[in-house]
Formats: sequence, C-alpha cells, structure tokens
Amino acid sequence: MLRTHTCGELNKKNIGKEATLAGWVHKRRDHGELIFIDVRDAYGITQLVFDPKENRSMHEKAHELKSEYVIQVKGVVRERPAGTVNKKLPTGEIEVLAGALDILNPSLTPPFELDDALTVSDEARLKYRYIDLRRPNMQKNIRLRHKVNSFMRSFLEKNNFVEVETPILTRSTPEGARDYLVPSRLNPGKFYALPQSPQLFKQILMVSGLDRYFQIVRCFRDEDLRKDRQPEFTQLDLEMSFVTEDDIFELSEGLISGVFKAVSGIDIPTPFTRLKYAEAMERFGTDKPDGRFGMELTDLSGILKNTKFNIFKKTLEKGGTIRAINAKGYSKLSRSALDALIAKSKDYGAGGLAYLKCEKGKLSSNIDKFFEAGELDSIKEKAKAEEGDLILIVADKKAIALGVLGSLRLEIAKESNLIDENKVNLFWITDFPLFKRNDEENRWDSEHHPFTACKEEDAKLLDGKDLGRVRARSYDLVINGQEIASGSIRIHRRDLQEKIFKIIGLDKEEANRRFGFLMDAFQYGAPPHAGIAFGLDRFTTIFTKSVSIRDVIAFPKTQKAVCPMTGAPSDVDDKQLKELHIKKSK
Repeated sequence: MLRTHTCGELNKKNIGKEATLAGWVHKRRDHGELIFIDVRDAYGITQLVFDPKENRSMHEKAHELKSEYVIQVKGVVRERPAGTVNKKLPTGEIEVLAGALDILNPSLTPPFELDDALTVSDEARLKYRYIDLRRPNMQKNIRLRHKVNSFMRSFLEKNNFVEVETPILTRSTPEGARDYLVPSRLNPGKFYALPQSPQLFKQILMVSGLDRYFQIVRCFRDEDLRKDRQPEFTQLDLEMSFVTEDDIFELSEGLISGVFKAVSGIDIPTPFTRLKYAEAMERFGTDKPDGRFGMELTDLSGILKNTKFNIFKKTLEKGGTIRAINAKGYSKLSRSALDALIAKSKDYGAGGLAYLKCEKGKLSSNIDKFFEAGELDSIKEKAKAEEGDLILIVADKKAIALGVLGSLRLEIAKESNLIDENKVNLFWITDFPLFKRNDEENRWDSEHHPFTACKEEDAKLLDGKDLGRVRARSYDLVINGQEIASGSIRIHRRDLQEKIFKIIGLDKEEANRRFGFLMDAFQYGAPPHAGIAFGLDRFTTIFTKSVSIRDVIAFPKTQKAVCPMTGAPSDVDDKQLKELHIKKSK
C-alpha cells in the first residue's frame, strides 16, 4: 500500500511508531538546516521534518520539493517540541521525522494559491477546477453536499420510498424552457431531448403502483444563466400515491428539519409556516418571501382614495394601487442615494418612486405640499413611521407596485445588514393561481405546469372566462427568500387533463403528440398522486453560505454555459455530423 495512515489521522498515540503518508506538498518552511513540509490529503495535514543530522540524503532531496508535488514519505512519529504545538490541527501535537521520500509526481506552479482568503477569478477557478477543488472550502462544500444527499437517501428509504432511475434520452415535452436536443443516428431526422425534469415518468411510476418513488436526478434546461442557474442541475424528486398536501408537507418537513439537524446541528421547529400566495405578495411583494426581517409592504390606497395628488389620483382611477415600505432609519439618505433608489425602481418596472421623510415628528418631501395634513398623519400611522424613517411609495398597477417594493425591500435590507444570516426562515407558499395570462399571445399558460390539479371548489371556474381566479393545488417551499422546492397535487384523470390542455391552447392532436403516452396511462387506473422536487444545488448553498450554486457543484459551467476546463461545447468533425445526418449552417 502507498500509505499506512491518512494525513489527518496521526496523534500522540502513534508516537514512536513508523508511518507511511502520501499526499500533496501543502507548505514548505526552511528553519536553518531543518526543513518542514506540510503534507496534505483529503483528510488533513501532517507536518514532516527533514533533519540533516538524522538523514543527510533525505534532507538534500527535500530541497527538490515544491508546492503541490505528490509525495510518499516514511518516517517515525514523534512529539512536537514544546511551544510548537498547532492546536488548530488534529495532528498538531505530532510530526513525522522523514526517513524515506519518494516523489510520486512533480507539479507545475499552480495558477493560484490554495488559500480560501485569496480572491480568484471565476474564469481561472473553472479553467483549473481540479486545482480549485483542492481548496479547503471547496473540499468542505463537496463533502457537505454528499452528507445532505446521504441523509436524504437514508430518510426516504426508512419511509418506504423506492429509488428509480428515469431515462435521460427521452422525447421532447416542453416544460417552459428550451430542451437540449440529441440527434439520433439510428433514426435520421429524429431527436431525443434531455429531461427538464422526470415529471411524466414519475407520474407513470405512480400509475405503475410503486406508491412512493424518489430519485436524485440530473435535469437539463437550455435557458439564460445567472448565479442560481446552471444548464444541468440536480434535484431530489419525490412522488407519492393516495396523498394530500398535508402528507407532502409532513414528509418534507421531517426531511428538511432532519437535514438541518444532521448537517449543522440546527433544530428547525415544525410545522413550517404556511402562507397563501396572495398574502405573500401583499406582505412581501414576492412569492419567495424572506421573513428574517420586517419592512413589510403597506397598502395606502384606502387612506388616499380622495387624494388630490394627480399621479396617485390617476393611478387609483385606472384601477391601480398605492403601496409603501418603511425603510427604518433611512431619512438621512443623501439626494444621490435617493436618486439611485428611484433609478432602481424604474429598472424594476415602476414609473417612479415617491418618498416621505419622517423628521421632527412629521412627514416631509418634495411632494408633501400635495397632501392634506390629515393624509400625511394617516400615512405616518399606517406605515408605522418613527423619527428618522423613510417611506418609499409606488403608485402603479398592483403587480408592478408589489414587485418593485418587494425588490427594493430586499436590496435595502442587504445594504443595511438587516438580515440575520444565522437565522433560518421557512414558508410553505400555497394557493397559487393555476393559470397566468400570456398577453403577447392572447392566451392562458400554466403557472406551474399543465399536470397540476386545481382546488376542487374552483373546478367549476374552468368552464368560464374568469380563469385567473382558479387556484392550483401547488406549493413551494421557501427558505431564506429562496425557492428550494416546488410541487403539486397532480391531475390523474384523462378528461380533466384534456380540459387543461385545451385551456392552454393544446388541441387533442397536439396534446396526444406531446403527451399521449401519459394520457393513455391515465385510462388504466391512475391513482390520485402528488409530488415535490427539491433543488439540491440551491439547498446546499444554505449550509455553505455560498453566493453562487457553482460553489457546491463539482464541475459547473459559466453564464454562457461553457466549461473552461474541457472546452465544452466544442466543434465536432464533419464525419460525426454526417453520421447524424446534420449539416452546419453557413
């Protein structure tokens, strides 16, 4: 064997014994004639000593060692001299006096140091990912992710779930994003699609009688990327038969609270808070609320219904709304900072942003002259404004006003350090709309996906024109303002599924072409079923406190979906294209 112990294993119990270690040269220190080498592997660091008085040839060979050389060392474990103990290391009480050294592989000078404190460009980190993954934080992240996955598998097995792999090469069934397509050599002109999710297969597994399915699965979406998106991502997928929302919530809460306890020692109380979609939007301006701080939205429409301020008056006459947030302690904001907030509000879609400062017991600004004293007092009371506060107001269509203030709320909270990063805040968001209006194409789209069931009491609305009132039996799990999981009670009857397809513009022929195999399965005794999928990349970042999901993925891609390390995507030669019956466009 190349080693008898790992580099994180030796301690005072091993003093006087011979050990063989293998790993990378982490650091080198020359102290007079003595040379100290820290050797590192996946388990820790051990200090090696090369003493010319003990072995002159080994000491001379140690001069060859440079950063990241791969070495094997044999030697005797001894106690470190008094005053040199490193209490930060499990091996800090001992060192190994080198008696034999073998350089297993030299190394070029790494493109960057393996120091978490150093800032390294994303391009360099991804190009030399094999070096980046050696950094302590990255090693910790990848191992933590394994721990999360391992707990989930164990938990689900104890709850009678069966892990089933579903196909990677399947047919194109668009679910909102573009598919990644794979040409078929054996079937010229036809294509497979990489799955955006295992949605249809997991439903068919319920029709198949498996009752409880799970899978830690790779999914693929060809969409524009950002810090929390990748073209290929991983989710924990669950599906269960003969269940209601409460069954999904109870199981998921046990799973999530169990992971928090196992990974970080945090006790998460259950049940999690439940918020209806409409309430989340009213209070936070988003369906992904962060409840770790206040600054909730306030509706000023009622108290300003008779306002003479023309902008607000016209907004209300057109059916719009007037909403506000109270930025605590922000009244001393400079004019340039206020202008920056106004510009941001316009970037988020608002026509403008009004403000009122609470100073010397009253509200004032460049628009206060347009309000009566009673109106200003009512605004102050409604917004719970105190000395030094700043009330920010948006008058616009309801969706715009809520969205803009929801975004400003988060931005101000981050700038003001209002968010307790050690706090964990969880919400179930329920009662989403089943449909959303697509004004560009003058039709209705599914808010979640077309296989989501509606509230039973809303089924009668499916035959009317007021489809915006139909509520879905869908649910999202939001942790610290991030959507971590999403799921729904599924449609399990063919007639209802056909009705939903028709509403979103799919006629029978088109629906059968895309989803015929699922519709056929529904005719053979499909049970009521439901499911949920957890985004493992986003979920893991909660524990690592990473800014980007790239920090918890071993081999991620850039925002242009490129892998700098491998050069993917790449050109292929004409012979391969010819076999696939593909021609390059000129």
